[in-house]
Amino acid sequence: MKDRRQFMQMTTAAVAGSLLLPQWACHSSGKLSNVDMDGLTSFGIQLYTLKDILPTDPKAVIKQLVDFGYTQIEGYEGPQGLYWGMGHSDFKRFLDDIGMSMPAAHCNIYEDFEQKVIEAASINVEYLVCPWVGPQKSVDGWAEICKLFNKCGAICKKHGIKFAYHNHAYTFKAFTGMIPIDYLMEHTDPELVHHEMDIYWVVTGGADPVDYLTKYSGRFRLCHIKDRMVDAGDEQHASCDLGTGMIDFPQVLKVAKEQGMKYFLMEQERYDHSSPIKSAEIGASYLKGLRFN
Repeated sequence: MKDRRQFMQMTTAAVAGSLLLPQWACHSSGKLSNVDMDGLTSFGIQLYTLKDILPTDPKAVIKQLVDFGYTQIEGYEGPQGLYWGMGHSDFKRFLDDIGMSMPAAHCNIYEDFEQKVIEAASINVEYLVCPWVGPQKSVDGWAEICKLFNKCGAICKKHGIKFAYHNHAYTFKAFTGMIPIDYLMEHTDPELVHHEMDIYWVVTGGADPVDYLTKYSGRFRLCHIKDRMVDAGDEQHASCDLGTGMIDFPQVLKVAKEQGMKYFLMEQERYDHSSPIKSAEIGASYLKGLRFN
């Protein structure tokens, strides 16, 4: 199958003109003077952040994440499969041994989906996530996606886990009189189809994550915490180290938690350092120090 690198290469061209950014989007270090305010008690990382080094020695790379403070990983279906050549049971034992859990994983929903669900359920993965469907050419195309998502959600429910969809910028772009994310929310069963909000892609799509978190309270159960470069304009691929960009995570994550968000997952897709492991370390340090507005 195509891995997420190939998926991301399919991203549509950047829209013309600068993004109109809402007022909440501003540079913030996340370090507030009121230390009594709540922050995140636990957080994870999407392993795609480490895609350039993970295949060389998956166990060694993942072990480093424990030292940084991550307690969870979100998997993805890379060149060695969801479990990096270890098999699902062996992978679970490895994570147990180092004190990690994998509550969610991205996977290709178009190939052997039910078998992936069965294996994920057997090792206590709570969510299987569709990472990409691409912009559709018509409303009928989105209608078919809704049917597919409901079907995937029903398969997951049958085996005791949950299904979710991970958004990209195109999900928030007006399209033939509607906005795809709204169409998905309105035409899928909320008991079967959950959502993973990639905060970066919401902002890149010109939308306000706080608005969507409140509009669809309880529908977004996981999120990707990925920062966007200051003054990135209409550049699509402009992620940066957490705390150095323009997204006000203390405010967004506070609302996310209030609206039912369960899993908070750091992700980064380009690096300011020679190794992505350094960006993972910086991200963990930021999240440990973050306090809600």
